[in-house]
Amino acid sequence: MASASSFKTISSLNLPTSGFASNFESHRQLSSKLSNPFVSSQNLKISKAHQDFSSGRPLGGVKTTAFFFNIFGKKQEPSKPIKVQELYVYEINERDRGSPAYLRLSQKEVNSLGDLVPFSNKLYSGDLNKRLGITAGLCVLIKHVPEKNGDRYEATYSFYFGDYGHLSVQGAYLTYEDTHLAVTGGSGIFEGVYGEVKLQQLVFPFKLFYTFYLKGIKDLPAELVVTPVTPTPSVEPSAAAKAAKTGAVIPNFTD
Repeated sequence: MASASSFKTISSLNLPTSGFASNFESHRQLSSKLSNPFVSSQNLKISKAHQDFSSGRPLGGVKTTAFFFNIFGKKQEPSKPIKVQELYVYEINERDRGSPAYLRLSQKEVNSLGDLVPFSNKLYSGDLNKRLGITAGLCVLIKHVPEKNGDRYEATYSFYFGDYGHLSVQGAYLTYEDTHLAVTGGSGIFEGVYGEVKLQQLVFPFKLFYTFYLKGIKDLPAELVVTPVTPTPSVEPSAAAKAAKTGAVIPNFTD
């Protein structure tokens, strides 16, 4: 059994209790961090971001600078002028196609909203020397205009040019004045086309003259680029074109 003097000797020793506790806590925290690497890595990332923000350095470094330089520092190249090609076409109703057909869906004696007019007429070149094809489409009556002795239609139709393809247009058709319609697309040499067309009413509904302003396509074939005959109510296609003689028609013209 230990003597009383032994207990006194042990109690009189100066044990470093505070240093031991501190070292123990440090080891405990380190062990906790090592056992949870996610927390450790997150703390490192937050600390790094805080240092970058405090020092005024951009978070993305060189990549961020290059990104903004490419957006705001790049000079804009001047846009090239868009080429506009003019195409002149006569539409003539020779009263041999049963056109137009008036469908009075409104069931009213006076032209009224909803009446439909399907139509198809012949197409000739602007110089009236070649048969080009036909028109085919539909007009929907929007409003009767008695003070102008005419009507307003919404028209959707196409111009067929044989092997060259076709042009489609849409817009207002007024029986009493000239109008402009949108060129909405095409096929063949007209694929990708856009622009507008001016419609001139010569003799309603038998003679019309069109001036197309075409964009977005390659140069038109030479036989379509002609100097037009001045549009008047008395114009007529050449006898050869009217009879569709060889040399007075385009390849496989649409009939």
